[in-house]
Amino acid sequence: MQVLAALCFLVLAHLPPLRGEVVKSFESNAQCLDFFYKRMVPKWDAANPNSRNTACLCQRFNNRYHFATLYNKEHRIAVYSAYLFQTSDNKSTKNDWCIEPQLVDRSWDKDMEEEKELEIKHKGVYFGQNQSLDEDYIDSDYDRGHLNPKQHHREDSRQATFTLTNVVPQNRTLNQGAWKKYETDLQKNLTKCSQAYVLVGAIPSKNNLINNRVNVPDYIWNAYCCLDNNGRPISSGGAIARNTENEVVRHTLSELKTLLKEYTKSKVLVLFRDKCEAKRSIIRYLGVC
Repeated sequence: MQVLAALCFLVLAHLPPLRGEVVKSFESNAQCLDFFYKRMVPKWDAANPNSRNTACLCQRFNNRYHFATLYNKEHRIAVYSAYLFQTSDNKSTKNDWCIEPQLVDRSWDKDMEEEKELEIKHKGVYFGQNQSLDEDYIDSDYDRGHLNPKQHHREDSRQATFTLTNVVPQNRTLNQGAWKKYETDLQKNLTKCSQAYVLVGAIPSKNNLINNRVNVPDYIWNAYCCLDNNGRPISSGGAIARNTENEVVRHTLSELKTLLKEYTKSKVLVLFRDKCEAKRSIIRYLGVC
């Protein structure tokens, strides 16, 4: 009997831990790390996953992971979303917004869920203590600006982008103008990659809020790393936009890091492992977004 108990203990000890969508760290979930280049999470003081105000979300929909988001529970917006670019299939999506159940209660379901469906399951429970709700955006002057955009995905991954933990209050003109054009240009450029890793984030304002709850970011930014079929970097770059204007300024990763450091007044050590360095001749061939 003791031998059997010991064997059971050994088997259970080597099983992967059962973790929900909200995880202690991205490193604690192997599938979540798949959305980061060479499985390395950005190293940046202003994007500290160990802060008590942040939550690491392995964005899960229909029992599958689709991207990762570092979420600021105090600002109620994402710090960044990390994803693998997919060639779009233009599949239609429902524009019903989901929230993260485990930001309400860690014992709740792992999958993101439509807010209206969650209200049926948990009547009388307030969901907005640690995240934004649809009511925050209604009657505001801002769009629900996707960080990880649906057009960079196919199938269920497109629908998975419709979670309020993946959006920020974005200047409507910017979201539907220059930023949309940048996302479209980037989509065309990344189809030349065998694989591409993307980060899209927001830099919060000091005290600009909607509904006295949700931070309106000062800047939206993007960074990408494009690989060939041997997993070698062949192109990289990024962009940043002030959330009060309709202009996107494109940069090298080095330039973007300098700006992020300046705007957040914090150290930006690494966005992508090995700086996603590519040969100059190949970069010229592909073009930098």
